[in-house]
Amino acid sequence: MADAETSRGKALLSAMMSHLIWGTLPLYLLLVKEVPVLEFVAWRTVFALLFCIALLGRRQRFSEFRACLADPRTMRTLALSSVMIAINWIAYVWAIQANHVYAASLGYYILPLNMMLLGLVFLGESLSRLQWIAVGLAALGVATLAAGALTTLWVSLLLASSFAVYGLLRKKVNAGPVVGLTIEALILLPIAAVYLVWAEISGEGLAFGRDALETFAIMLGGVLTAMPLLLFATAARALPYTLVGFLQFASPTIVFILGLTVFGEDLNHAQLACFIAIWASVALFSWDVWRKSRRAKVVPAAG
Repeated sequence: MADAETSRGKALLSAMMSHLIWGTLPLYLLLVKEVPVLEFVAWRTVFALLFCIALLGRRQRFSEFRACLADPRTMRTLALSSVMIAINWIAYVWAIQANHVYAASLGYYILPLNMMLLGLVFLGESLSRLQWIAVGLAALGVATLAAGALTTLWVSLLLASSFAVYGLLRKKVNAGPVVGLTIEALILLPIAAVYLVWAEISGEGLAFGRDALETFAIMLGGVLTAMPLLLFATAARALPYTLVGFLQFASPTIVFILGLTVFGEDLNHAQLACFIAIWASVALFSWDVWRKSRRAKVVPAAG
């Protein structure tokens, strides 16, 4: 498939672009803060599907789409990945709307560690001694937070575990980014449709259509849902999963800064200690990756 031919440079750029979108997503969610979480996630599914179908036509991928639909193993994997991403969406939107921005940020700080461990266990990838120390340091930070912020730790862990499993499934499944996301949205569509119909007839009605700006923001959610996931899937299929996990530290840093500046959320001592430990682990991991890349360049030159 075309995905296998993705260059390393394009994959790295795709990864960073996805994290830039995810990192600034809390600002967008301010526009839909009055929309119930489940309704917003349902509309995300609907409009993400429409966007993906348009991309399928533009890229002429309908033959690949039909082949995936006919493959039971691919469909089982995408069914599980669709559940994981739905859980992740619901938890993330709820966390932002409930003003638990730091909890969301922490979840995506924990996520790279989960991704790297999954890469070790299921993909046979490896970490150096310094990288293992970095992982341990970040784990110590999470343990510090657990002692002082038990009320929101479950949100962070749910976000991290659901997306880590999602990324692993998307790396292993035999479906390209656009086709895979289209099928995931298609699998979730009946659930989303049933909820939207129920919400409309239950008495309270839907937020969609009650305000022009809010309605436009809901529709925009389809593009903002699909684009970073497509970029992420491109990177995940072309790069080692441990490296994809490491790059994942970018988006929670943006979210953390937004929580501190835009959302004005208080930062307690346990959270500060946790973030310092995680940032130190990121610095250690980064230095080790940089050191290895320099060594790899020097050795061939000397030969």
